[in-house]
Amino acid sequence: MPMNAMIECVPNISEGRRSEVIEAIVAAVRAVSGIRYLDTSSDADHNRSVLSFIGNESSLRQAILALYRESARWIDLRHHKGEHPRMGAVDVVPFIPIQNVTMAECVQLSRDVAADVQAAFGVPVILYEEAASAPHRRNLADIRKGEFEGMAHKLQTAHWQPDFGQAVPHPALGVSAIGAREALIAYNVYLNTNNLAVAQAIAKAVRGSSGGLAHVKGLGFLIEERNQVQVSMNLVNFRKNPIYRVQELIRIEAARYGVSVAGAELVGLIPQDALLESAAYYLQLEGYSRDMILENRIQSVEGAEGDGL
Repeated sequence: MPMNAMIECVPNISEGRRSEVIEAIVAAVRAVSGIRYLDTSSDADHNRSVLSFIGNESSLRQAILALYRESARWIDLRHHKGEHPRMGAVDVVPFIPIQNVTMAECVQLSRDVAADVQAAFGVPVILYEEAASAPHRRNLADIRKGEFEGMAHKLQTAHWQPDFGQAVPHPALGVSAIGAREALIAYNVYLNTNNLAVAQAIAKAVRGSSGGLAHVKGLGFLIEERNQVQVSMNLVNFRKNPIYRVQELIRIEAARYGVSVAGAELVGLIPQDALLESAAYYLQLEGYSRDMILENRIQSVEGAEGDGL
């Protein structure tokens, strides 16, 4: 893998309430040479944080060990409660190819990191998405089903033996999923009701696994702080099913229950094209292309002038 490879890592940790804990874990990652830290998104109701940073193979391997080391100081899943399903203190660690790196190289990195984590902390690891060792292990929701409390039994079954480590969850840190994937969008839509059954029905109608939109994963939650329900989603391929299509399907389904969309939020970062595509749709722009964006045109002109020097 070239030294100028750029890989994004977006680990999810099972802590979204104690700001001092989140700050300590983020600081441990930031301290690793070669890491460029991008974003932290925390949710108290879900009791979960999503971290985002970029680096090369060497810096990311060090950063993930630092992440686990600091998480192990603070997080004990035996005392953890939250709306979002979870099975590990560091629940999931995906590697995403950004520049000068292939998906195959990210898959190999995920395997190397999984071996590092298991050896250093005794946490069983299941590889997922592009790194999955079997087709039934690709989907994170399937891996996480049963959550921390059910992992002791699940790991004993033939289908769910860990790829790294013994078939026994770490008593405090649980089990981790580590893998490689394309960029996804974590996108939540709030509805102006506190009826959880409505959110769950809409999530079922939207997600691909129950007959909705392909490349969309979704669950319904009650967010007590807002007294509203939320359709919480991962959009794993925004080019094949863009945000506006998901948004409009939720709006249509909500109308069946006399409910409307109250707002939406992003968790973490989003590719620019995903927002531009939805803006073009809602503005009904004719003949739209990325070259119509001022900043994109400036970059293309500057690049062409540079090539001519």
